[in-house]
Amino acid sequence: MTDARAQRIAVLTAAARAKSAAKAAAAEHAIRALVKRGEPVTFQAVQREGDVSHAFLYNHPELRGRIEHLRAQARPVPAQPVLPDAESTLVLALTSQITHLKKQHRHELQALRQALQQAHGENLDLRRELTRRGWTRHQSPS
Repeated sequence: MTDARAQRIAVLTAAARAKSAAKAAAAEHAIRALVKRGEPVTFQAVQREGDVSHAFLYNHPELRGRIEHLRAQARPVPAQPVLPDAESTLVLALTSQITHLKKQHRHELQALRQALQQAHGENLDLRRELTRRGWTRHQSPS
């Protein structure tokens, strides 16, 4: 690597760090302003107030954690309706079953995505091998 290229990379890296630090400071200022005004602290509110992107907030672990914490604090806890015992038990059982099914669905979906990704990779390998052997679409393998 040439000295000029290394210097350009260093300058660009420093500029990116400075820009990121400035955006983090703007987001921090936005959070403080929202809290001071008593407004809800949400990702959208911080984005608007601090002129930063959603992606920046979600990809910045400290800011993301702080926003999620403040958002959760502001959310009122919904009152649980008083149900007769039989209905309450049924609701709890069904809620538990739905939670289990959602978790199972997520795992199955993840397994299918991984299998599809592997199949795409194998397909690409096979196409490369056919190309290496000189086969084209208009030929049939012998």
